[in-house]
Amino acid sequence: MLAIADPELDHGPRAEKSATMRMCAVRREVRPIDELIRFVVAPSGEVVADLKRKLPGRGLWISASRRLVAEAVRRHQFSRGFKRDVQVAATLPADTEALLERFVIDALAMAAKAGQVISGFAKVEEALARQAPGLVRALIHATDGAADGIRKLDAVVRQNGGNNDHSAEVRIVNVLTSAQLDLALGRSNVIHAALLAGPASDTFLSRSQMLVRYRMADEDGTVATDKNSPN
Repeated sequence: MLAIADPELDHGPRAEKSATMRMCAVRREVRPIDELIRFVVAPSGEVVADLKRKLPGRGLWISASRRLVAEAVRRHQFSRGFKRDVQVAATLPADTEALLERFVIDALAMAAKAGQVISGFAKVEEALARQAPGLVRALIHATDGAADGIRKLDAVVRQNGGNNDHSAEVRIVNVLTSAQLDLALGRSNVIHAALLAGPASDTFLSRSQMLVRYRMADEDGTVATDKNSPN
């Protein structure tokens, strides 16, 4: 369902439940809602990102791109879109990225709670080497992890990819620091983890992709292919 009767604003989260497309307020292009971020005005009058698309009030949508959110702030797009004076923090692009990171951390914590995460170099290496087809969905590296360890585990994925068609589906995710992985998994010094198949893992991968998109989107709002992207 294409819900763009008002090209600037939606009519609230309940009205938008069945919508699959919205218009980016900056680029004025219709895109799938999974490629956009919804913004609303909080009771304080401040514009905030509504990542779960559940906050009350009418929402303004912008492509998931830090550059475009910064452009919206610079061009006073939020006041024009909401058709009233609103408070927009100069740090909104960075604040939104921090919220997306928290969104990913929470999803990884839920996956770990569901038993869908293995951490530690040796355990991850063993899981990759011995995995049944489709068992390991993704290989997670800390962004500040040592290059040598990352290369070794990536090589295991590539090696298995030559022997097992399903191994080629293992994704490489590199979006969180070691400290953030520690926070998600409740351990210290986490550098590598393996994500096992399951619904919670799917949520983590989806949220990771949004964070990658936000950081890497080019002028057209698309994301360049990268080995670190969970695409």
